[in-house]
Amino acid sequence: MPKKIRELKGMLRRAGWNQIPGGKGSHTKWAHRKVRRRVILSGNDGDDARRKQERDIEDAVREAAEAD
Repeated sequence: MPKKIRELKGMLRRAGWNQIPGGKGSHTKWAHRKVRRRVILSGNDGDDARRKQERDIEDAVREAAEAD
């Protein structure tokens, strides 16, 4: 069963990512103080996440853990 977008946002927050202004519509931008790249997450909180989004967020969480 796919995760919800709100679960992916929670994963990012717990890994130290912060939502930053600048997303359009249902897109949100995320930044981490020790990771150079930004993460863009699309979808509303109650939407099912696509598998690619789940992989991207898992990679971002892993990258943040390695940077700390």
